[in-house]
Amino acid sequence: MIKHLLATVLMTFSAAALAVPFGSQSVLVVENETGKILLEKNANTVVPIASLTKLMTAMVVLDAKLDMNEQIEIDRDDVDRVKFSSSRVPVGASIARSDVLHLALMSSDNRAAAALARTYPGGNEGFKAAVRRKIHALGMTQTTIEEPTGLSPHNRSTAGDLVKMAVASVRYPEIVRMTTETRETIDINGRGVEYHNTNRLVGAKGWDIGLSKTGFTNEAGRCLIMNITAAGKKATLVLLNASASSARVVDALNIRRFISGDAAPVARVARAATGGPRIKASAGGSKAKAKARAKVVKSKVKATKNRKVAKVKTTRKRRD
Repeated sequence: MIKHLLATVLMTFSAAALAVPFGSQSVLVVENETGKILLEKNANTVVPIASLTKLMTAMVVLDAKLDMNEQIEIDRDDVDRVKFSSSRVPVGASIARSDVLHLALMSSDNRAAAALARTYPGGNEGFKAAVRRKIHALGMTQTTIEEPTGLSPHNRSTAGDLVKMAVASVRYPEIVRMTTETRETIDINGRGVEYHNTNRLVGAKGWDIGLSKTGFTNEAGRCLIMNITAAGKKATLVLLNASASSARVVDALNIRRFISGDAAPVARVARAATGGPRIKASAGGSKAKAKARAKVVKSKVKATKNRKVAKVKTTRKRRD
């Protein structure tokens, strides 16, 4: 009888997992009230976590009960020397600690996160010690965090551990508020600068989000933590190492549909890197083929001319 029941449960879970095709390499969805696992894929695989790290950074800073009105000057030491990512927070700017935290969480600014650790009691070493204590307190046994931004590939965890971090983060009203705002204007050197949430689902129609944090590095892929309400049910989801932002969004959409009881998953978006699916021309389509080839040649000629006329300046830019 017990074996039959177990087999039934496993068959039901397998059917549910197959019904939701994931682009993320690791997935975990947990019902908040019961702790029941709704969906799971490679939840115990240890992988880089990118800017999801910043939720831990925020909790440790808030636990220290520091003066949130204290002005923090952004230092050259806060500049990213690992990935050389860009930042709209200039070196030398003096910003209230609460706004620095806001920038780290909502717009995932790396200089802001680095400044929070640098100005922590005891500096970066004091911050690291506090992070280790917090990781232990939350029972995150498969997690290592060496710095506050997530730029280092040595910041690693599992979807299972990150659900624990997400559940803990929701207990901080400041983190909930800052991660679920679509935009905020921050005073930078006496000038109001508008910053936006890195998660485009925040504020989107049909979404009820109670916590949000995105992440991206080449090693970690596209990552996402959210606490959502769908069909009256609250759930926490963790997506790690999605191939693209579109894949991450589609995974989140499919999870919401699954929680709501919608059977059909959202169609997956083809990756731009693959060039999308090839469409085979039907018989008798030689004219169309010739026209298409002529169009390609014309566009190549135009592109060559444009390169000769103007030199395009590129800048490094990394978004979560």
